[in-house]
Amino acid sequence: MKKITLALALAGTFLLNSCDMLNQVADQFVSVANLVNCDFSLKNVSNVTVAGVNVKNVTNGNLTAADVLKLVAAYNSKKVPLGMDVNVDITNPTSTKAAMTALDWILAIDGTDLASGVNSQGYTIKPSATTTVPLGVSADLADLFSKQGIDALKTFASSFTSEGVSSKVGLRVKPSMSVGTATVPFPDYIKLEKKTGTTTTPSTPSSPTLLKSAQ
Repeated sequence: MKKITLALALAGTFLLNSCDMLNQVADQFVSVANLVNCDFSLKNVSNVTVAGVNVKNVTNGNLTAADVLKLVAAYNSKKVPLGMDVNVDITNPTSTKAAMTALDWILAIDGTDLASGVNSQGYTIKPSATTTVPLGVSADLADLFSKQGIDALKTFASSFTSEGVSSKVGLRVKPSMSVGTATVPFPDYIKLEKKTGTTTTPSTPSSPTLLKSAQ
């Protein structure tokens, strides 16, 4: 009798653990699947530097003599670093949480893809909430402007507004999801735009949008 009671107890424990595991798997699946319902938008851009020139200090597109010297020195050294901090908002409009494993990005200048990277930190976007994902975006512009010349580099550095945006710069992102032990990325990249209340739709990798201010 004791053996039967113990067996029943063990069976009950096994069933409870199995149910918990199934519930966890189901919860994960729903969270992952719900990521496709989220909206991706540009929150803001900050700390933009071109070859050491802080573009926030560029007034009305006019570079100082010191800025020009920095650009010329970088151009001659064939190392023209571009860096910026980009904050991406992920808004979940549903009543169910969403989950993301990573966020890949591609930077383009005048329609030419120059650099790529990834934020590999996982994020959970709560129901009816917005989560901000930071991206440290950087690239070397030396090859691009070696063909266009120093004047083109000066024009590029002058193209940024005080909010850190430029009509010449585009950024696209691609979220990834974990399904079991596999990582599954979105099929297409998403153009980053200022949130306007409309759903952001996937885009093809060959057509980056312009970074827009999110004031």
